[in-house]
Amino acid sequence: MDRLYHDQDLVQFYDHDNVWGTDDEFCLSLAKGRDRVLDLGCGTGRLATGIALAGHKDVTGVDPARSMLDVAAVKAGGDLVRWIEADARTVRLGERFDLIVMTGHAFQCFLTDEERAAGLATIAAHLAKGGIFIFDSRNPVTREWEEWVPEQSQETREHPRLGRVTGWNNVTWDEARQVAAYDTFYRIEKDGRIVHARSEIGFVTQERLLALIEAAGLSVSRWMGDWSGGNFGPTSREIIPMGGARRV
Repeated sequence: MDRLYHDQDLVQFYDHDNVWGTDDEFCLSLAKGRDRVLDLGCGTGRLATGIALAGHKDVTGVDPARSMLDVAAVKAGGDLVRWIEADARTVRLGERFDLIVMTGHAFQCFLTDEERAAGLATIAAHLAKGGIFIFDSRNPVTREWEEWVPEQSQETREHPRLGRVTGWNNVTWDEARQVAAYDTFYRIEKDGRIVHARSEIGFVTQERLLALIEAAGLSVSRWMGDWSGGNFGPTSREIIPMGGARRV
């Protein structure tokens, strides 16, 4: 269990660090004209509530962390979304959706090919005929984890409830597993308290990801390299596949 997502002391920083961005805007535009939307790994519900508030009446958010869902439920628009506490690798709702999104690099919480295959099988099991899926994963070629060190990551900002908070990261890289283990620290200036979590995320190449997607019975219609819609290239920081069920 990752404290960064399950511990209330740490969850309170999530929205402070992750604001509405180009990924949300892209997915919101993608939802237009699609009746049923499933947000896998919805976290504190930023995207799911945004889609619901835009007028979509059938939005479901799934996340394994109750602490995150508790935050999501009380947000503006939280009452418009169905929240489900479940693991994206195993959840089966017995329903189909016109759009399935997994943003915020939630896909990288899958650390092995077996876990990735399970997550993709969930997408395939819930995708309606003609439906679209989209998710993001950082490109390992760019070695972004090398930036997750104190001297490059430290930042001080005003938290709406806690006042001045200084946050920073540190990281170790496991080459054999292709997994980055990173530490997240927050120092609350008014009392000097430090809260900390250690997390792991996996990295996978675009070539391997394509094989896993196809093995799940899905196909990619477009590969993007950023959430502004740029095409994927070898040195793109993001790997963003968008597609649907594979035709047979």
